[in-house]
Amino acid sequence: MTAGGSVVSLTDQLRALSEEHSAHNYHPLPIVITDAEGAWVTDVEGRRYLDMLAAYSAVNFGHRHPRLTAAARRQLDRVTLVSRAFDHDLFGPFAAELAELCGKDMVLPMNSGAEAVETALKTARKWGYEVRGVPAGQANIITFEGNFHGRTTTIVSFSTDPDAKESYGPYTPGFRTVPYGDAEALRAAMDDATVGVLIEPIQGEAGVNVPPSGFLTAVRELCTERGALMLADEIQSGLGRTGTTFAVEHENVVPDVYILGKALGGGIMPVSAVVADRDVLGVFRPGQHGSTFGGNPLACAIGREVVAMLRTGEFQERSRTLGEHMHRRLGALPPDLVRQVRGRGLWAGVELYGTGPGPVARPVSERLMELGVLAKETHDTTIRLAPPLVISREDLDWALDRLEIALKG
Repeated sequence: MTAGGSVVSLTDQLRALSEEHSAHNYHPLPIVITDAEGAWVTDVEGRRYLDMLAAYSAVNFGHRHPRLTAAARRQLDRVTLVSRAFDHDLFGPFAAELAELCGKDMVLPMNSGAEAVETALKTARKWGYEVRGVPAGQANIITFEGNFHGRTTTIVSFSTDPDAKESYGPYTPGFRTVPYGDAEALRAAMDDATVGVLIEPIQGEAGVNVPPSGFLTAVRELCTERGALMLADEIQSGLGRTGTTFAVEHENVVPDVYILGKALGGGIMPVSAVVADRDVLGVFRPGQHGSTFGGNPLACAIGREVVAMLRTGEFQERSRTLGEHMHRRLGALPPDLVRQVRGRGLWAGVELYGTGPGPVARPVSERLMELGVLAKETHDTTIRLAPPLVISREDLDWALDRLEIALKG
């Protein structure tokens, strides 16, 4: 194909189709991926790139991990969907094994992370009315500034990000938002009708913001004191990403409700879940909540293998040790280039100086891509790094070398 006498690459042809025929709700880097394995991807022109984003933690175990693809293939030859109108042979084992991993009694499976968050919000409200005895229609849930829990109408109602929130009103009531990391503000916002506190143990979309030491402990104590549920959104931070199975473990905190997604599907399909004890999830009765695809046989086959892989502790340990190495190297970047580095495990937000008239992180992401490394900016000034937990130390160092080159322009 030619345009104005010049050859148009396959990449440009495919990107043009996307640009013309899909809604412009994303601003992807100018790459079209056709193959992937482990921590590496290949584009349609045959160029290879090191993936330092891992689909926002959905690919924690690397692209096409052989254990996960084998589990999926086995199940594809048996049964993939029956709906929740019938049980299937993997549903009970998946629920039991995931509940055990979380130290809880029950699992309510969904598909996307946003669905799991919505399910947790409904759970907290129903529990508040039927168990706590909050007067009908008065329940409130506390959220935090900088939060990102998804993009449904209810969730964006308590977002503080204008891009996520503007032009989607009227907004769902029943939420109060306080500064992230401020325990006194949380205390002041809670009252007798507070049924839950929804928190990301580390805020990913906000720039991998780690709360002050002791904050998660304070949230747990306030929830216990006021009789509210602590709802931990571990969709990005959980399942090994921060060097522990769950990020709340860094303060030895146990929430009332775990909200899981992304890596639970092994990078193969959307799998999410709400996990809690029987006195919380037991409030649901048949017909009161559901999902046609939630807990389907293919999802359960993959989810069971994810749980089995996490039981060994191997991936948590890799994230911890490689993460310590990554953060040492990031901490040694020239201070005139990097304002701050935040994160835990194999997860980091590299904050740049926003001194120019436009975004500074996007050009760095583009330069990184030209150097063979895929990462992505969040907002205007932060480069987010979240490589697959299977990445080798050598590949990680290779990527960090190129990050420094990209930062220097």
